[in-house]
Amino acid sequence: MRPVTRNLLVAIALVLLALLALGALPSYLGSGDPYYLTAEHVDTDESAANVDDLSDRRYPYLVGALESDDGRSDGYRMGPYGIKEWFTHTPFDEVDALTQQVPAAGIDDGVRVEYEGETYYVEVTQPPP
Repeated sequence: MRPVTRNLLVAIALVLLALLALGALPSYLGSGDPYYLTAEHVDTDESAANVDDLSDRRYPYLVGALESDDGRSDGYRMGPYGIKEWFTHTPFDEVDALTQQVPAAGIDDGVRVEYEGETYYVEVTQPPP
C-alpha cells in the first residue's frame, strides 16, 4: 500500500473515531449547577401549545416535568465551552421548539402549554446557589 493511501485511510479512521466519540461523550460531560424544566399550573385563557400527544422521546424534559410530582424535570448540566450543547438535546431546545410551533404561547423565557385540559407555564430554571 502506498504511503499516501495509508495516510488517507488513517485520517478517515481518526475522523470517524472522533465523530463517534463526540456522539457518545457529551452525555458524560457536564459542569455547574443543573438546569431544570419546570411546569407550574396557571389559570389563563390565552393561547397555549397543546402537548397532549407529544412523545417523551422527543420532549423528555417537558414530559418529565409535566408528569412529576414537583413539576420539575431531570437535571441537565451544561458542558464546558458550550460544546456539549451542539451534540445533545437540551431543555432549552424544547422550549424553543414549542415557541416556534405556537409563537403566541411564548412569554418571557418560557412557554404556555396545555396538557390534559390544564394550562402550565413551562420554563428552564436553575436553583439558586
